[in-house]
Amino acid sequence: MASVAGGYLPILLFLGVAMALSTAFVLLPMIVAKFTGASKPYADKLAEYECGFPAFEDSRSQFDVRFYLVAILFIIFDLEAAFLFPWAVALGGIGFAGWAAMMIFLAELGLGYAYAWKKGALDWE
Repeated sequence: MASVAGGYLPILLFLGVAMALSTAFVLLPMIVAKFTGASKPYADKLAEYECGFPAFEDSRSQFDVRFYLVAILFIIFDLEAAFLFPWAVALGGIGFAGWAAMMIFLAELGLGYAYAWKKGALDWE
């Protein structure tokens, strides 16, 4: 009986340490916030600083579509960079066909960039 209980001791110790750490990671920041004043809001804390519009209003209110356009353009050009690095590393092995495919991709991307620029998606007032 003692050998069976001894087999579960490491598992119980692991669970105890995991519970203690997870509880500490949840409760300690809340306690520190109470003592340091981080939980006391004032006008500067509630001001919009990232999104450009008040954060605590009606959730169904409309806001400018340019936020979406900037996000979409960022994703497009981020993916371009993600495709360019592996392509550059493997260029010697993929030959002319790989080079041509990337040039077509870059041309399409350039056309999309020119279209977005012409339509004013990159202009911010």
